[in-house]
Amino acid sequence: MKSNSTFNIILFLVLTEFGYGQDVDRKEILGEIFEGSISIEGVNIINTTSQIAKVSDVNGVFSIPAKKGDVLVFSAVSLDSIKREITAEDLKVGKLFIKMVANKIELKEVVINTQITAENLGIVPHGQKTYTPAERKLKTAGDFKPVMLLGLLGGSMPVDPLINKISGRTKQLKELVALERKELNIEQLGNLFEDAYFIDYLKIPSEYVSGFKFYFVETQDITVLLTEKNKSKLTPLLAESALKYNEIISGETK
Repeated sequence: MKSNSTFNIILFLVLTEFGYGQDVDRKEILGEIFEGSISIEGVNIINTTSQIAKVSDVNGVFSIPAKKGDVLVFSAVSLDSIKREITAEDLKVGKLFIKMVANKIELKEVVINTQITAENLGIVPHGQKTYTPAERKLKTAGDFKPVMLLGLLGGSMPVDPLINKISGRTKQLKELVALERKELNIEQLGNLFEDAYFIDYLKIPSEYVSGFKFYFVETQDITVLLTEKNKSKLTPLLAESALKYNEIISGETK
């Protein structure tokens, strides 16, 4: 029993000496942690070799035992973790200045619909037909149809459409609707294709681009294609019309 006790005491002294020797090799080193020019509190510092851990104070200051070759890891919420290997120069200076960087969080793409319409605001139901100013005037004036004469039998035939038909106002409004539609088509065409496309690709002289747009919407039934923004079907039609239009203007300039 006595021999066992003696062995345990010797073993304890050896281990204590060994551990003491390990700590003696390390030197207490100071440090300050910054993010930009701001001192960072609450950063976790761990010596991965000795497993000693510390936390920076309110001024971003810390101290930790370290020796040459030890690796310190600095980590904190919202900051990128960094590793720093201790050098002989670090031990000679006795102080570390650690610069940390804020995490770069990638946000998912957010598409914001900035187009404000009566549908978006809930003024009219989605899908309900909307009218241009000229179309509203025509709708208000009424478009006379011969079938309306049957209303005479029941005494309920609308009078305004017949009067507007006789006076020619309905015809004028229809012409106005057609003109308004062409102007809208020209505007939509310009939104889909920049002037450079007409000049560089279709070879339309720059001073004739506006005239070509009017020619195109005048000679092609493209309202649906423009509404759907169907560039794949509009492109061959534009190319075909450009050939004809360039022939026309070349004959005029001779």
